Amino acid sequence: MLEQQLKQFHILERGRLKNEMVQKESVGYDSPYYLQVRELVKSKIEAGEFRAGTALPSDNVIANLLGLSRLTVNAALEGLVKEGLILRIQGKGSYVVGKRITRDLERLQGFNQTMDGKNVNSSVKILKKSRRKAGLFFGEVFEIDPEEYIYYIERLCYIEDQISSIEEIYVPDEIMPKLEGIDLSVFSLYEVYEFYGIKLSEAEQTLEVVELDKREAKLLKIENDKTGLLIECKTYNENHRLIEYSKNFTRRDISDYTVQFGKY
Repeated sequence: MLEQQLKQFHILERGRLKNEMVQKESVGYDSPYYLQVRELVKSKIEAGEFRAGTALPSDNVIANLLGLSRLTVNAALEGLVKEGLILRIQGKGSYVVGKRITRDLERLQGFNQTMDGKNVNSSVKILKKSRRKAGLFFGEVFEIDPEEYIYYIERLCYIEDQISSIEEIYVPDEIMPKLEGIDLSVFSLYEVYEFYGIKLSEAEQTLEVVELDKREAKLLKIENDKTGLLIECKTYNENHRLIEYSKNFTRRDISDYTVQFGKY
């Protein structure tokens, strides 16, 4: 736990932080408290002790652990926001972002990335997130032993506060072993892949009209025609290893899909 990691640090006379704080030329034991706290948290992020995607303790908790004021801690964390190392969300808290990786996927995008730039409000709601054994089917899909573990995520996707689709996502545990501790209402899966240095390269998609079961129709708020679009997708990394298998049940009345062909 992050709180347990912070408990080993406390303030000595004149603001010295005890133990392993990384000192920089411009930030030493005699520097202002907020700079010392900033460097303390930053060093833990860079060392991988505070993992990308995980939540930091609240400002009040950190202040109590270090014997400082909340304003001092707030100033320290705001400095890390400016450096792009953490993300602060009102009402939720502070999350570790870590070192960002720039990539260009063009057509290979998730829901959040697809909605970006379309001038619409979008959001997701996580319904389920669990770790389970792969079993025979997903063992074959991912080419792993059926006894190995995978993560299962089910979420609702919204466009302008209207439910557009239900997504079921499956990812091998060995690829992202800390996924259980990451808040997927804050970070998209594509951002999490960046945290782990996973570069997605290609995907295979199939599209068909299917009959929805009662639960799927109820979640999508479909009352009459109980049919929807099912998009199955297999996403691979640059070594052609399967990283993600997903099923997306989409309302037909609010979604359009296009395929572009070009000359070789």
